[in-house]
Amino acid sequence: MLKRENVLVIGSGGREHAIARAMRLSPSVAEVFCAPGNAGMTSVGTLVSLDVNDHAAVIRFVEEKSVALTVIGPEAPLVAGLGDALRARDHLVLGAGSQAAQLEGSKIHAKTFMAKYGLPTADFRVFDDAKEAKKFAESPEGAKFRVMKADGLAAGKGVVVAENQAELVAAISAAMESKRFGSAGNRILLEETLTGPELSIIALTDGRTALPFPASQDHKRALDGDAGPNTGGMGAYAPTPFYDALTRVQVERDIVQNFLRGVQAEGLDFRGIIYFGLMLTKEGPKVLEFNVRLGDPEAEVVVPLVKSDLFQVFKAVAEGRLAEERLELHPGFACTVVMASGGYPGAIETGLPITGLAAAERDGRVIVFHSGTTRKDGSVLTAGGRVLSVTGLGKTLDQAVVRAYQGVKKISFPRAHFRKDIAGKALKNRRISRRIENMKTRPI
Repeated sequence: MLKRENVLVIGSGGREHAIARAMRLSPSVAEVFCAPGNAGMTSVGTLVSLDVNDHAAVIRFVEEKSVALTVIGPEAPLVAGLGDALRARDHLVLGAGSQAAQLEGSKIHAKTFMAKYGLPTADFRVFDDAKEAKKFAESPEGAKFRVMKADGLAAGKGVVVAENQAELVAAISAAMESKRFGSAGNRILLEETLTGPELSIIALTDGRTALPFPASQDHKRALDGDAGPNTGGMGAYAPTPFYDALTRVQVERDIVQNFLRGVQAEGLDFRGIIYFGLMLTKEGPKVLEFNVRLGDPEAEVVVPLVKSDLFQVFKAVAEGRLAEERLELHPGFACTVVMASGGYPGAIETGLPITGLAAAERDGRVIVFHSGTTRKDGSVLTAGGRVLSVTGLGKTLDQAVVRAYQGVKKISFPRAHFRKDIAGKALKNRRISRRIENMKTRPI
């Protein structure tokens, strides 16, 4: 008889909703606890009021509820060492240790790691003084460095790609002098500007093996045509046609394998998820950034495409035996459109009523993942910048995109904002029209 076990999912966004839903679908799972969760996650799990910064409290909960696996969704608890604290008490965790999590916690640390272990990336300079940074930005040498990154965690918003010298200087001043990103901007990177399509390669890893999800493509800018400010992500789709056979070989050889070599050489406890944000340049794929967790909104497209029992695969990661696993995928494509509060990523209004959620999911080909929602007096209200991720599924990308936008049209809240061109570039690529069936990803 199959033993059914309890799972704790840490987090409250669309990524965690996608994870909790996958755990709920597993025949191996008895109960899914979500801390703190959101209004949408009540349909797949039990919300618990738990301070994830109080490691002792989390450990007590895990032990009291006989939790077999804790899945840590966001980056901050990973950087703070929650995974380490749980593993010290012999509890299984999907989530990088705190030292490994510094690959996202510090952009400077990540770039140093890339350079040390031969991962192709943009040239960069490090600054801890605003005057020196602005002086470099205004110099002839600095002309090709138009990307500014705050060193620390900034909720995915600490990157500015400047159009010109004046914009870059203003970004430096905002980060280092005006403290736009708080202490995250005390040190910054200035990076060489790269050009080419961006894509996300996200993989499960136990530090020795990597098992990738389908390649996906995020849309970071707030407005259609990749205009406006950077956001946490306004939509995504998977799989992407830009990840062809040659690119896959280059990524696995030059990026994934060198990453694993570095993890082992540094003795890092990395039983979790690694996200490679890539740009496909004329010189080949280069790493823009590491994340040590599923991307958001990428999670909302790659997780629904997985046919395998993700609970069992996650457990294999936590137990360090990932080489035994494969990811079997559903045929077809997924596209998600983020519905955000008006004004996002700037000032927003919350507490606005949301209608049409049930109607959007009625035909079974659309999944609505909640990111910034809460429930009050029986109504679902907005509670953040990114409110919902509406995911459409289809045999072709065209179908997935159409279904996602059909779902969006059925949902309403005041001043809702969304991009109307998610996956637009891919739809212009003729290779995307083929149907993908019986897909599996294999360990690297």
